Amino acid sequence: MNMLDGLQAMARPASPAALAGGGSTAATATAATEALARRMRGHALRMVHAAKASHIGSALSIVDILAVLYGRVLNLRPAEPGWPGRDRFLLSKGHACVAVYAALAERGFIDTEALASYGRDGSALMNHISHKVPGVDFSTGSLGHGLPFGTGKALAAQRAGAPWRTFVLLGDGELAEGSNWEALMFAAHHRLDQLVGIVDYNKLQSLTTVDKTLRVEPLADKFRAFGWAVREVDGHDHAALAQALGSTPWQPGQPSMLVCHTTKGRGVSFMQDSVDWHYRSPSDAQLAQALAEIDGAQAP
Repeated sequence: MNMLDGLQAMARPASPAALAGGGSTAATATAATEALARRMRGHALRMVHAAKASHIGSALSIVDILAVLYGRVLNLRPAEPGWPGRDRFLLSKGHACVAVYAALAERGFIDTEALASYGRDGSALMNHISHKVPGVDFSTGSLGHGLPFGTGKALAAQRAGAPWRTFVLLGDGELAEGSNWEALMFAAHHRLDQLVGIVDYNKLQSLTTVDKTLRVEPLADKFRAFGWAVREVDGHDHAALAQALGSTPWQPGQPSMLVCHTTKGRGVSFMQDSVDWHYRSPSDAQLAQALAEIDGAQAP
């Protein structure tokens, strides 16, 4: 059995309907993705702790966005990761990969037990997201590359007359990379309305705030000036995320950009809104406290 076979050996595909417990109402679906997010946070914390790795704050910031994408929005076939008709999802902030690995395990792309191999020598579950993992379309790590690559994917779909969409999740700090703004211009020029950008706007980056490092405001206005349709939401509000992400394109002929106002370290009291957890790894006691807080959280 090769490495990839091992990742998928015991995986069982879970459809969005299954994640929603078979219910069809919006409230049921929202409760299901909120429960999914709690499980994903637990996976992410355990992975980072076991590997003595970093970036747990960044991962917790995007868990709710990913839970809605993988639980309700993305058109995927976990048993057939390379299905040509799939929606493409690209994590541009590749250091937050444990959140995506957790989503892939919950959807059945990989075996949940394989998450324990994260960060180990020889593991496909690398410390920055890797296309060697089933369900991952693009490896990232060096920032500013996800949106340009996603723009190319969206252009390919447009020219092929294919219906699949491309979703790209970016960090706010990486918006200092000029490659993003070239891609923004290109996508608007080519009317790539099957392209959806998502900004994890937690206002913190590696060492301090985004505002102190390189101010990006007025962010939404900048995206509009570059020809994108723009909306802003609470990036932890599952109902708002599902409504926005499930209704693209918002304007025919325009790519869509969702600015998600988030909190770094969301869900764990001592990690929230703290730049320390960009690099720190939780101790045994901190992991136990974090898991207790996650397990004790209740859906609104």
